[in-house]
Parts: sequence; structure tokens; C-alpha cells
Amino acid sequence: MTIPQRVKLVEVGPRDGLQNESAPVSTEDKINLIEGLIHAGVSYIEAGSFVNPRSVPQMADSDQVFAGLTSSPGLTLAALTPNLKGFQRAMQAGVTEVAVFASASEGFSEKNINCTIAESLARFEPVMQAANDRGVAVRGYISCVVGCPYDGEVAPQQVDTVSRALFDMGCYEVSLGDTIGVGTAGHFKRLLDFLLRQSSADKFAVHCHDTYGQALANICTSLEYGIATVDASVAGLGGCPYALNATGNVASEDVVYMLEGMGISTGIDLDRLIGVGQSISELLGKPTNSNVGRARSTS
Repeated sequence: MTIPQRVKLVEVGPRDGLQNESAPVSTEDKINLIEGLIHAGVSYIEAGSFVNPRSVPQMADSDQVFAGLTSSPGLTLAALTPNLKGFQRAMQAGVTEVAVFASASEGFSEKNINCTIAESLARFEPVMQAANDRGVAVRGYISCVVGCPYDGEVAPQQVDTVSRALFDMGCYEVSLGDTIGVGTAGHFKRLLDFLLRQSSADKFAVHCHDTYGQALANICTSLEYGIATVDASVAGLGGCPYALNATGNVASEDVVYMLEGMGISTGIDLDRLIGVGQSISELLGKPTNSNVGRARSTS
């Protein structure tokens, strides 16, 4: 397999990152964050989530966030829509691409969304039908693809079963999430060896957390299998509330720096991206989780 010459970075900071922040972030600050990312050349941004506001208060203003943004050719502003009501709200807000979220672990599914994997997939069926009727693209996420805080190690067969279900429903891409960051290059090799027996690399993305400092190594391994879409979060925003000391998503700055060093194009201006990471970190009153951001701020 040839390493991709170009990689699409899916920026999840405004949704997956901010939703875990306990301090409220204003609608204006969310819009400024997203506009900064656009200005840095990021072409795919998960800008919000249409979930029950009581469950995720930080995302309660997603409709206002989308109302304050202007789309343009080549730019995708997506939202998470876990059920039909959320999908309908997203459509009213003018969202053009949505995502659904399942788990490869029964334990995590029960704890996180209070239902079995099969029940979660059944909930997506009306969303997928409505999206198909409207010509809206749907991206799928699978959490806990190598390990779960409740069930331990997760077998590739379980991930394969869930990914096939999402593809069969109509997801154009499935993002493989190492939600608690326990995966190593060996885990990802075994996982991708299994998944790519019958599915092509262009159908998958990777979503790595850096809890154990393995995210970049896992991304490199995935590149070797032809994976050309990588989820990341500016300043390493976000974390998993179910993993002790989880440091959260791999930082977008670190991913772009690594890819540039490998001669892989992203279309992103690294210096501007670092500036966006520093700004949101200052706003949140905490240091950036990006190694590149820290290095550049002290050099």
C-alpha cells in the first residue's frame, strides 16, 4: 500500500473538543474558533452537535453557531446528529453533512448512550432514511475500536460488524476511534489487516486519542495502509470522561507538522493553525495540549 500524498484533516475541536469543557464557551467564541480554522485552510470542520441540550449543555447553541457561519465551495461544516430529532434540527440550521456515532463495545454503548450496539444502530435508521431522502451525506463514527474501559480489549471482528452495519445503512465513511487512547501501532495493524480484507482504505478515517502518547504512531501506521483521512482537534481539545487522565484527541497542529515532515500535503497553514490553538487555549485558561504549539510558543 502506498502512503497517501495528500491527507484530509477532519477538525473535531469545535464539537468533540469543546463539548467536554465544563466552563461555558460563548457562541461568538465558537464562531471565532471555527472562522480561525477556516482561515488556516481547514476544509472539513465538525462545527456542532444536535444532541439533547440537557445531556451536552456546551452544544446547546449549535443552531446559533451554524447561523453565524458562512459556507463556501470546498468547505464542509458538519454536525453530529444522534437521532431523527437532532437531524431535523440540523436541517433547520442549514447543516449539509451529518455524523452518527456507534460503539464497538457493548459496555461503552450501555454506559455512554444507555443502549446496546444493536439498539443504537436501530436509532440511526430513520436518520439515514431522512438523510438519503434529502441527499445529505452521513459520516459514521465507531468508538472503542481497540479498547474499552469496561470490556477491555476489543476484537477487530466487533469493529468490522459495526462498520459493515454503518456502510450498509449508507455512511460514506467510517471513522475508527481509539476513544481511550490505549491503542498501539500493533493494535492498528491487526485492526486494519482485518477490516481491509473486504473494505477499501478510502472508506475509513482514524480518530486517535493521545492518552498513552501513541496517537501519531497509530496515524503513521494507518497511513501505511492507505488511510487518507485523519480526525484531530486543535490544541488537543477534548478528552474521554470514561478514561482516567485521558489527554484527549491528538492535536491538529501535531498531525499537520508530522504530515508536512513526511511530504504529505494537507492544504493547512501550520503557523495559522498554531495561532488558533493558542487563542482557544488562552480563552479556556489552560495550556495547549499540542506539543508543536508548546514548542513554537517558547521558541
